[in-house]
Amino acid sequence: MENDRQAVIVWMNHLKQVRSLKRFGNVHYVSRKLKYAVLYCDMNELEAISTKIARFNYVKRVEPSFRPFLKTEYESKKDIMYERKNEDVQISI
Repeated sequence: MENDRQAVIVWMNHLKQVRSLKRFGNVHYVSRKLKYAVLYCDMNELEAISTKIARFNYVKRVEPSFRPFLKTEYESKKDIMYERKNEDVQISI
């Protein structure tokens, strides 16, 4: 079974030490303009890794991503409107 992964956003003062983040997980993206990096790690190790990263002097703050906890299955707006019309018709009959 695959490990569940979660992103960690690491805000930094300067980007010289981005390479040192590789030992904590996969560095997915680095923004040079806004000075942050997106790091993917296992969900069960998230808290331990974020506390270790937060101790570094070059790190401003560490934020976990809430994407795994968001609902990603969306309903079609057309289907909802169609169901409401059918309910109105059944009520009026």
